[in-house]
Amino acid sequence: MTATETRPWRGVLVATALPLREDLSVDYDRYAEHCAWLVENGCDGVVPNGSLGEYQVLTPEERARVVETAVAAVGGARVMPGVAAYGSAEARRWAEQARDAGCRSVMLLPPNAYRADERSVLAHYAEVAKAGVPIVAYNNPIDTKVDLVPELLAKLHGDGFVHAVKEFSGDVRRAYRLAELAPELDLLIGADDVLLELAIAGAKGWVAGYPNALPAANVALYRAAVDGDLSTAKKLYEQLHPLLRWDSQVEFVQAIKMSMDLVGRYGGPVRPPRVPLLPEQEAVVRAATERAVAAGLG
Repeated sequence: MTATETRPWRGVLVATALPLREDLSVDYDRYAEHCAWLVENGCDGVVPNGSLGEYQVLTPEERARVVETAVAAVGGARVMPGVAAYGSAEARRWAEQARDAGCRSVMLLPPNAYRADERSVLAHYAEVAKAGVPIVAYNNPIDTKVDLVPELLAKLHGDGFVHAVKEFSGDVRRAYRLAELAPELDLLIGADDVLLELAIAGAKGWVAGYPNALPAANVALYRAAVDGDLSTAKKLYEQLHPLLRWDSQVEFVQAIKMSMDLVGRYGGPVRPPRVPLLPEQEAVVRAATERAVAAGLG
């Protein structure tokens, strides 16, 4: 088996935008089409039910069907759902649902209903690991206020609870500390605007946002970066970086959806309702997207 088959979280996995109809019901047909389009354009897989996106406001039935739709569209090995929940028991149930749907891995935030301590974090991941599907931890201290520091990640990995981490802190130095403490723990790029830096530091994958709009360009950037083709990677990075850097999750999601609209891919409404970008932000997205398309990077 290849490394990607035994570690299906490697490569470019897209935290997928979820198309909604005007009444804010999920458009499953468009979602299936979108997942297939991403894979056809070079992405290695998809991450439905991103824990800090629309997932928070989907019904249980919608969450389950989103996962099943992705699996039907691209195959379970290519689908790594988010399974975050306020309680460990519920997160375990979502991991079991993903497992039963055919998924080969899941992505899990730490407990975030409160600022959890180390004991709570360990117990949370231990419980969800009982589902028997490999877990990729999601470290997002900015939004969750719970920081999976390298020492804690090394313990989670050493205890067999996690196999990889989506690192969203933005601190590139952590890559080197993780390599020292847990060399077998796969580091996945989580913050798009440090992609090149973390690829150079040895990242094995990228849980990505912007391939929703420009998959071919972002896959080319990732491949060049991890292959050490820095002249190609740096040029692509400079062209795409205005799209990859945003100060908040909300702005980032809106920027992606605007780019999708500009390149003719359906962005659709979001739930909760769309928060519009400022005019100057819209200008940045429009200009950078148009440059990328003109350069053949769509």
